[in-house]
Amino acid sequence: MEKRLAYAALLPVLLLTLRILPLPSGSPNGSGGVGGEGGTLAPPASRYVVRFLEYRRAEEHREYLDGGLRGAALAASWRWVERRNPAAAFPTDFAVLEIRDAYREAVVAAVRALGRVRDVHADATYSRSVLSAPDRPPPRRGKLFTAMSFEGGEEGGEMANSSSVTWGRRLLLQRSQVTSLFGAERLWGRGFTGKNVKMAIFDTGIRADHPHFRNIKERTNWTNEDTLNDNLGHGTFVAGVIAGQDAECPGFAPDTEIYAFRVFTDAQISYTSWFLDAFNYAIATGMDVLNLSIGGPDYLDLPFVEKVWELTANNIIMVSAIGNDGPLYGTLNNPADQSDVIGVGGIDYNNHIASFSSRGMTTWELPHGYGRVKPDVVAYSRDIIGSKISTGCKTLSGTSVASPVVAGVVCLLFSVISEDKRKSILNPAAMKQALVEGASKLPGPNMYEQGAGKLDLWQSYEILKNYQPRASIFPTMLDFTDCPYFWPFCRQPIYAGAMPVIFNATILNGMGVIGYVKDQPLWQPSEDIGNLLSVHFTYSDVIWPWTGYLALYLQVKDEGSQFSGIISGNVTLTIYTPAAHGESSPRISTCVLYLKIKVVPTPVRSKRILWDQYHNIKYPSGYVPRDSLNVHNDILDWHGDHLHTNFHILFNMLRDAGYYIETLGSPLTCFDASNYGTLLMVDLEDEYFDEEIQKLRNDVIHKGLGIAVFAEWYHVDTMIKMTFFDENTRSWWTPITGGANIPALNELLAPFGIALGDKILTGDFSINGEQTHYASGTDIVQFPAGGFLHSFQLQENSKSAQDHIGTIDTENSQEKSKLSSILGMMEAGEGRIAVYGDSNCLDSSHMVTNCYWLLRKILEFTGNRVKDPVLFSEVAQLKFPVFENIHQPSRRSDVNFSTYSTVVGKELICHQDSRFEVWGTKGYGVQPTGTTRKLPEYQTDESSSSPNVTIQIPDSRQDEVERLQINLSTPDAAKFDDKRDYFGFIGHEEVDIGMLMASQWMIPCLAATACLMLYLSYRVQQKRRRRRKGSVASRLTSML
Repeated sequence: MEKRLAYAALLPVLLLTLRILPLPSGSPNGSGGVGGEGGTLAPPASRYVVRFLEYRRAEEHREYLDGGLRGAALAASWRWVERRNPAAAFPTDFAVLEIRDAYREAVVAAVRALGRVRDVHADATYSRSVLSAPDRPPPRRGKLFTAMSFEGGEEGGEMANSSSVTWGRRLLLQRSQVTSLFGAERLWGRGFTGKNVKMAIFDTGIRADHPHFRNIKERTNWTNEDTLNDNLGHGTFVAGVIAGQDAECPGFAPDTEIYAFRVFTDAQISYTSWFLDAFNYAIATGMDVLNLSIGGPDYLDLPFVEKVWELTANNIIMVSAIGNDGPLYGTLNNPADQSDVIGVGGIDYNNHIASFSSRGMTTWELPHGYGRVKPDVVAYSRDIIGSKISTGCKTLSGTSVASPVVAGVVCLLFSVISEDKRKSILNPAAMKQALVEGASKLPGPNMYEQGAGKLDLWQSYEILKNYQPRASIFPTMLDFTDCPYFWPFCRQPIYAGAMPVIFNATILNGMGVIGYVKDQPLWQPSEDIGNLLSVHFTYSDVIWPWTGYLALYLQVKDEGSQFSGIISGNVTLTIYTPAAHGESSPRISTCVLYLKIKVVPTPVRSKRILWDQYHNIKYPSGYVPRDSLNVHNDILDWHGDHLHTNFHILFNMLRDAGYYIETLGSPLTCFDASNYGTLLMVDLEDEYFDEEIQKLRNDVIHKGLGIAVFAEWYHVDTMIKMTFFDENTRSWWTPITGGANIPALNELLAPFGIALGDKILTGDFSINGEQTHYASGTDIVQFPAGGFLHSFQLQENSKSAQDHIGTIDTENSQEKSKLSSILGMMEAGEGRIAVYGDSNCLDSSHMVTNCYWLLRKILEFTGNRVKDPVLFSEVAQLKFPVFENIHQPSRRSDVNFSTYSTVVGKELICHQDSRFEVWGTKGYGVQPTGTTRKLPEYQTDESSSSPNVTIQIPDSRQDEVERLQINLSTPDAAKFDDKRDYFGFIGHEEVDIGMLMASQWMIPCLAATACLMLYLSYRVQQKRRRRRKGSVASRLTSML
């Protein structure tokens, strides 16, 4: 009996120990993707681009590096890569080094420390490659870039796919004589044919004796193949659209001088260093126009992007295709999305936006700001006739067809200006002004589909022939009453108490390559009522090259809370440019932006929704994987995750339902919860400040805020399987998080007793006749008693076989369907919370079926306390709390999350997208602490230099993998300042939260106390019995 009671006393101690000890990870080896079996061993050295602060002869750069890196330890660790191409005859601002992997960190650090060195980057590859499907993805030769279209299909033929991203920065290809459609004959009849215009075509080359061209001036090869000829046909086709003279497939400017830059191999591969040399040569040889039919989502490829800036700064007009990733929004390609580049979209012959043409807005500015309008113009892009490789004509479609159409028009317009005035008048900004101001606005598409509209050659000619250098703003107006062109602004009026509406306009400075804003922009309302509108501004400190930005922050003053009507007026902005050569005074120009703003009375709280943009992370800042693992050819989450990009259909649906949706690009401390019915949190990847967690809890419990969370998958083993080796950076790329950051969401939801798990669930289910597809969502593993939890039979793919890049093969998976909880709703204090484990049903990118019906019911509950009888049926209500701690996922300890996060290692501050009164502060009711958020699990690795590289290659990769510890973590209650409220007793909160916390800690504690008391009571009784026995024995002895 004593032994049993002793064991009973030890049992609660063991239970408490298990409650706080980390559980073993389900991963068989901490990070199997990092050099595990099945991978290809990396070669011993890789190439890096070293950029210098100034141009010098290559020999001087080499001598400088030799001197700076001289030493026994580094002597044999690197070598100079000789670049034998035409640019070698000119000074250069970069070098290419081959560095042995074993010494990479030391050599790169030594090079960066040299005074004349600007920075060091991997020599990235731009390629089109085909993936096989082994257990692990093969080594990748470069970054991910957008898809190529082909001849003979609706959107690309047999090799086309519906994905947004495939391997490589690609040529953007896909019948029709467009010169007559744009009226080129009218300019030819006036003697303008592109004569003496130097046109650089960066492509696959051209044959010297091609009969379609009369003026091929130079052909240069920048690849590692020994040929100048075009063996693919793309370069020849582009050249034909621009300057062909064949009667069947004429070009726009037949007398243009063609300079063919062969920058792609026959395998469609190119390197950054090839482009940099070719760009330098284009600058040195004085090109006038340059066409780039390439594009990709990585606008953070700094050597490439900054060289484009330098190119345009040297007065080269660059034209580029906007991309073939339509009809998805937020899919603009770089460099066409740069403001100094003319970005071209595509239309068909019915003046409809081509389905393949990428849509805006730009996503550089997210999450704190708002994107710019792109494309700039659109042109015909389907079934266009151009030159074949050797002779004859063929048809192709795609935005890379539209790009040379505009480039040909630019060459033709260039020749309108007399040669002695061209360089002083024509520049990238002046040409863009002529194109966008002359364009014809199409009646159907919005500005993020068509830009300024359809190219109009004659109108642009009329503008340019009498052009005088000036500055302007694009777009020239913002009109809330003009729908659908000014979507999304025309879809939702503004009102008092709302987050500022941001409009990001582009400044075009045709006066010079550099300019400045002379005075603060001025808002001048047309009527006195316009003073109800408060307009704040941010703008470029320096307008360079040729372009800048002007951001407007529109907010109705509180005294206008009941106003309904139109506020109109204009914003004036004065730009000045330093005096040009031969001039004594600076050039000055005043720009005007017209505003017509629709204002309504402030809506009721239940109809106001706040969208959390701040906690979104997207590519290219890091390897952020796609949300749906069933999508085979799109491995990145790069569309912006904004209401006006890949969630634009959701935005329209909510407006149709009568809701008003505002966007928050700052921490959760930067909004007043009393103004909003629901905080909508969809597909979020970032962490949360402690202050955010505390405030959100109080907002729900005490201020009655509703929260609607749509999560995504998070499974460490799957992330590891999605790891791949990048030969250029000599590093393993691994996802920095899952589809959503579930560990962070669990910390945010912990005060309410809610947690999500690590399952990956797929399948179809029905609620009250509404069919919904669940695509790579997660499950709910903790939920308090009294809440309503819905479970369905879904297939668990967390451990299923996966093909390349971690794509789940659901068709061949043998996993059986299991009952999983995926939808939960509860009341907490004065507020309400709804959690759903999948967001793909709201995301336009890879949606199978939408769940807008479910979102509407959730919003009725969170914003207006309306309970749907099906969702809130008695059967779904929990009598006891659900708690499955074993399934809660942990953070990856092998990823430096601070590199990508706006939270980790950063200061909590309200940005300019928040209400004016909290700009630059920590927000509402937050005391300054001077601390930043940290993740204790991560072991700092200073060797990571590339923002897209998350795991570096050590000498013994497997040993490093085995050292990685992946622990399951639990929410830390110590982060909340009010412990009493957290437990829900003195704070008088919902009993459900207290019940859940009791089930986690108080019940084991009470059990331990009871068992211990029982054991001590037993021991006391035993001692008493012994005493009684002893006393009886003594009395008997005395009696004897």
